[in-house]
Amino acid sequence: MAAESLFSRSVPVQVKCQGCEDRRINVRVRIELQSTSNPVHKKDLIVQLTDDTDPFFLYNLVISEEDFQSLKCQQGLLVDFSAFPQRFIDLLQQCIQEQNKDTPRFLLQLISSASVLDHAPAFLNVVETNPFKHLTHLSLKFLPGNDAEIKKFLAICLKCIKEEKSILEQKLKKTEDDFTRQLSYTQQSLSEKSRELDKLRTEWTSYTTSLTNKHSQELTNEKEKALQLQAQYQQQHEQQKKELESLHQRSIQQLQTRLSELEIANKDLTERRYKGDSTIRELKAKLSGIEDECQRAKQEVLSLRRENSTLDAECHEKEKHINQLQTRVAVLEQEIKDKEQLIVRTKEVLDATQEQKAILEENTEKKQVHVGKLEATIKSLSAELLKANEIIKKLQGDLKTLMNKLKLKNTVTIQQEKLLAEKEEKLQKEQRELQETVQSLQVKEQEVCKLQEQLETTVQKLEESKQLLKTNENVITWLNKQLNEIQMARKQETLGTSTIPSIHANNVSNRTGPSPHSMVQFNMQLSKTNRCSDIQPGFSTATGHSANKENGENLGLQLKYLKKREDSIPLRGLSQNTFNNSEYPKSSTSTKTLTSSKPGVLSTASAYFPGLQTT
Repeated sequence: MAAESLFSRSVPVQVKCQGCEDRRINVRVRIELQSTSNPVHKKDLIVQLTDDTDPFFLYNLVISEEDFQSLKCQQGLLVDFSAFPQRFIDLLQQCIQEQNKDTPRFLLQLISSASVLDHAPAFLNVVETNPFKHLTHLSLKFLPGNDAEIKKFLAICLKCIKEEKSILEQKLKKTEDDFTRQLSYTQQSLSEKSRELDKLRTEWTSYTTSLTNKHSQELTNEKEKALQLQAQYQQQHEQQKKELESLHQRSIQQLQTRLSELEIANKDLTERRYKGDSTIRELKAKLSGIEDECQRAKQEVLSLRRENSTLDAECHEKEKHINQLQTRVAVLEQEIKDKEQLIVRTKEVLDATQEQKAILEENTEKKQVHVGKLEATIKSLSAELLKANEIIKKLQGDLKTLMNKLKLKNTVTIQQEKLLAEKEEKLQKEQRELQETVQSLQVKEQEVCKLQEQLETTVQKLEESKQLLKTNENVITWLNKQLNEIQMARKQETLGTSTIPSIHANNVSNRTGPSPHSMVQFNMQLSKTNRCSDIQPGFSTATGHSANKENGENLGLQLKYLKKREDSIPLRGLSQNTFNNSEYPKSSTSTKTLTSSKPGVLSTASAYFPGLQTT
């Protein structure tokens, strides 16, 4: 038989007996793992409860592997027999850790059905307390020890005590021997040191007498030196006073010259102000003239709108005539399919621009937050600079007071001669502190400059992002306006055409919405434009007429909106190879159209989607 000790420690236990009040005692828990090899290899877990104050308090529990299986089924344990001892020890240690708390989480309870603990079996429960209920993790049944077991336990305790006694006696003998040796050694050393003390006392008395004589001579010498130093300090003070007066006069002269320069600058500024007032009056007069021209332009717009309404009435009459023609039904169905594809792609372009706009808004918000943080840091640095200036002023005041104290040193006795050295040390310390504060001020000013540069860069980036958003919105609005103008021009051009197919196509487009022929379209025949530089790229219309009949203006996008900018957001679907700055015409010319070989059918390329051609 071999026994392995796993745990032996006193644990606080709450005792509950029938008909008695609850009490807390410290119980020593011993856990041993006993293995037997004859006739079969077995392992038993032995748990023993004892009280150090009461030798007759003894509870035993023996758990074999077979007993553990029934315990596992009864209490729903998830641990094997090999890992059970360590888990039980962990629970006991948690109870020990929380014994000093007011409301411990883990408790050990020893519950007995009898009124006295020693005569009846008891249950040792490991309980976890929470606000809802008490959870018993483990409940073990312990049997009280009989007379033979108690005698055996007491014999073991006696044996242990005797062994401890013999060990302690041996230790006592060793310590006594050590102390006697140390006593003899210390007594010898004491006698030697007392002799040395006597010698030192005689030497010290002779040394002190010689020192007193030297000190008296040095005192007389120091007094003479102090008188000489006072005279030198007075001369230095008078020289400093003269230098300060001369510096003050120079600063007054510089301020007077600066005042005269400022007066001259003030006169120049007043003259500039009068000139600015005169220019403002001239600009106001010009503004009144421009407003008159604006009113005239508004009247012209009203007249044009009236003409437009009459043209719309004529268009409606012609639409009635077109409804009789049903030969082009197949062509119209194909055009409707093309329109749906174009609408889908335009929606994709709009979604992409909106996403980019949202991203830019988020970036601007983040940069604003960063700017706020930088402003807060600048404010804190400015406050620290003000504190440093106050410290410098206080140090300057202290210096002035020290200079005044130097004057009063003529009437001071021998005690103030000692204070002279201390004040000189203080002066040196204050000068060092002054230098350190000046250096720290310079470092902080450099940090402020760096922060201001960062602020300026962030503000510039914010302004650039805002300008980007504005330009993108302007381009989108301009494109929408241009589309509407081209549709109106197409309606007017249908009036001048004599062929039935063109009238049919235009009126159908007005009825069903903006067709691919009525949108802004680019000439996609790049091979022809590259070969012949004389042919200018432009926009194609449904009937081949490029100019407005009434105004004689060219329809199409201006070159400044088609140039690729580095900071602009590209529109999806726009072909970047369709336009070259060198090939695009500087002067406004009539746009060319592409007509297919079949009459009444147009082959065009969309400006937004260069890969799509409508027929």
